[in-house]
Amino acid sequence: MSLVELIAQADERGLAASGLACLDRCLPLLGGDDALLRPLWAGLADDSDWGGGLAKARAALGTTPSAEDEAAGLARRMLDSAPAERTADAVRPWADACSVASLRIHRLLDPAADGTARDDGLDAGRAGDTEDLPPLVAAELRRQITVLELLAGHGAQGLRRALDVSVEGRRVLRAVVSRRARGTAESGA
Repeated sequence: MSLVELIAQADERGLAASGLACLDRCLPLLGGDDALLRPLWAGLADDSDWGGGLAKARAALGTTPSAEDEAAGLARRMLDSAPAERTADAVRPWADACSVASLRIHRLLDPAADGTARDDGLDAGRAGDTEDLPPLVAAELRRQITVLELLAGHGAQGLRRALDVSVEGRRVLRAVVSRRARGTAESGA
């Protein structure tokens, strides 16, 4: 099943987990602590309100990144646009927007891509045609699908495994960001 179909069929918890996982994987771009979003994950597990956790995460990350860092700006918009009310109607457009933003971020950072934010292949990839996607983008797409499948198949019990998928993706993105920063520093020296 394609990512677009999975998002269309997901329930409130699956949608919230999908958007949160995208944001969690992109957290290294915002300089956030790895545990920053844990209260939101816990809120998904016990069905508690997550508005307070969102407010704390936004406050902890401070101001919006500079306009020069498009990838960080996309990540910040994911956090800023998260709905305080966690209903299917509120989180469905957010989860979809987070999916697109996360794929764009991965395209911007993928060394095999041309470094532009063009949507080349992203819409097709979300619809199931992954043939022309750069490796980092294809891996992010697989993670997004896995998270939604885990929640659809296991409900709240799938949250732990979804978080593990997110943590793995965050490590990958952190390594990419680190390599990119080293390359920029070396070329500027």
